[in-house]
Amino acid sequence: MTWATLAALPMLTCATAGRAADRSVPRYEHIFVIVAENKGYEQIFGSATNAPNLNRLAHDYGLASEFYAESHPSEPNYIAMVGGDTFNISDDDAFYCKSGSQDRYCPGAHRPGYPDHTVKARSLVDQLEERKLTWKAYAESLPEPGSLVARWPNVDHPITGEPNELYAAKHNGFISFERVQKDPRRTEKIVDFQQLERDLVAGALPNYAHIVPNQCNDMHGRAGTDTPLDCQGSNMDALIARGDRVIGALVDKIMASTAWKTSANTAIVITFDENDKDERHSAHQGCCGYEPQSKANFGGGRIPTIVITNHGVRQMIDPTPYNHYSLLRTTEAAFGIEEYLGHAADESRGVLTMSTLFAVKP
Repeated sequence: MTWATLAALPMLTCATAGRAADRSVPRYEHIFVIVAENKGYEQIFGSATNAPNLNRLAHDYGLASEFYAESHPSEPNYIAMVGGDTFNISDDDAFYCKSGSQDRYCPGAHRPGYPDHTVKARSLVDQLEERKLTWKAYAESLPEPGSLVARWPNVDHPITGEPNELYAAKHNGFISFERVQKDPRRTEKIVDFQQLERDLVAGALPNYAHIVPNQCNDMHGRAGTDTPLDCQGSNMDALIARGDRVIGALVDKIMASTAWKTSANTAIVITFDENDKDERHSAHQGCCGYEPQSKANFGGGRIPTIVITNHGVRQMIDPTPYNHYSLLRTTEAAFGIEEYLGHAADESRGVLTMSTLFAVKP
């Protein structure tokens, strides 16, 4: 299959704005969001050779062809996915950093106007728990459930045969929120992929799951000692192919689970944090509630985003402009949550629910 084949599929018109679009999102029992790293739309869909699984899934299910990130670098986007805002965070500094922090993972803490990286606002976690819905964040290579480490392994705690910093808290938006950090009942829901495997086998998947592979498997890449060739950022084709295999396997496992096979609605969303290459310096970086003059919300480029549903649309491309705020809004609507957090409520600025891609066949 080539990109030309995918591009030839029927294009959709823009989704209807406003509350009517929100009401059109059917109720979902499960939503699984898989997040990969730093690749632009053309990097993935311009070459089926390097990413055959993502190209196949985009072709067979739903593709948001105009989906944008909020910012560069990574961390603000992960926070936006679950909080509806970047909260003025414009770097990858650790979640515990404050102005003046003297920590290796707080390199920007000397800057004027440096924000507290522990966010005190509400997040999707609060909304889900208020509705008695379950959630987990599955972070590959996390050293232990609820770990508050910034990176792992690290220079103080190396692991023989593994590159440093496979897990990075900058890719874990949940831990940035104070109401998660300070609540052991919540931090214990931040777990590794071994727990994901157990939950898949046991049929114990939560209503909402955020699934983030480690930095070798999410297409981010590492460098230095013990880094495999297909994890090195200098070997881009192999790095993309490695991530594509990992994400394809994750999707296959979810599709083999009881959550996928029931009559209830289940969605798998594959998205990226930002476009860190071909569009980073272009004029058009974002959409839908973004602020071109903001350091923390100026747009993070066009990124691949695929929506896979067990009872929904097939072979569909939706060209409506969306971003992570749109995905949060859609998640809230699909779980029957009427409160839209932060920019997820900015329908007047083009933040719409992804109604067409989450539609269910009659």
